[in-house]
Amino acid sequence: MNFDRQLYHLTDEALAEDVGEGDFSTLSCIPPEVKGKAVLKIKQEGILAGVSVARKIFLYREPGCSFTSYKNDGDEMRPGDMAFEVGCTVHTLLNCERFVLNCMQRMSGIATLTRQYVDKLKGYKTKVLDTRKTTPNFRLLEKEAVRIGGGVNHRFGLYDMIMLKDNHIDFCGGIEKAIEKAAHYVVSKKPDLKIEVEARNLDDVKKVVATGKGKVFRILLDNFTPQQIGEALRIINGAFETEASGGINLENIIDYAKTGVDYISVGALIHQAKSLDLSLKAVSQN
Repeated sequence: MNFDRQLYHLTDEALAEDVGEGDFSTLSCIPPEVKGKAVLKIKQEGILAGVSVARKIFLYREPGCSFTSYKNDGDEMRPGDMAFEVGCTVHTLLNCERFVLNCMQRMSGIATLTRQYVDKLKGYKTKVLDTRKTTPNFRLLEKEAVRIGGGVNHRFGLYDMIMLKDNHIDFCGGIEKAIEKAAHYVVSKKPDLKIEVEARNLDDVKKVVATGKGKVFRILLDNFTPQQIGEALRIINGAFETEASGGINLENIIDYAKTGVDYISVGALIHQAKSLDLSLKAVSQN
């Protein structure tokens, strides 16, 4: 995945949606050659995310613009702090203002929530993963925000890992059959793909252990209680990476981490995060 190329595509699409045939508010009262500066002001506590993205967006739209960072991605932020200052034509500033704010507010909310999960896991080997429960066409920045918050990105899409979940297994006719078919596919067509398999109960775990050695790299323990995960880990005995998911939140995540599971995937990192309040304000030229 080329991050910059995808970001520039997202930028083009977002600005085409917003600007349309013209930003008439700006065109009507500000000549195109007028230059200005603006600062990103922080209005809420949290973890800052999207500074690097903002810089790339402004420079992509106007390569000659100036951009000075006062804070970095992953920094703690408080009301009254300034994140960056940007200088360019006022047309570029006003065209990009809402898009940049939307990105950074959303990203900062995700990074802040992710950091809360990461902090809970301090002292444990378990790491928190994101999921594909993302906003269509905005996954690039939502997953980047998870990374900035200290989480680990799971697969980016359907194309970079084979993940045999309940529907794949049921439609295929069982775990053993699904694993064998997927392993053959990898060997014959996509040798770099890894295979993860979902287990819904301890019998499923036993089947994956018996069939998946040398083929499967991780077992997803879906909707297991911490006690059931402990039993599953004894069966697995370190032969596969392990991931827990389903109903895990800030209140119970430590119970799961205590089992020694390698990863916990939490869709809420993204779909339950609340955007944080930021503003981009003009700097007086007087």
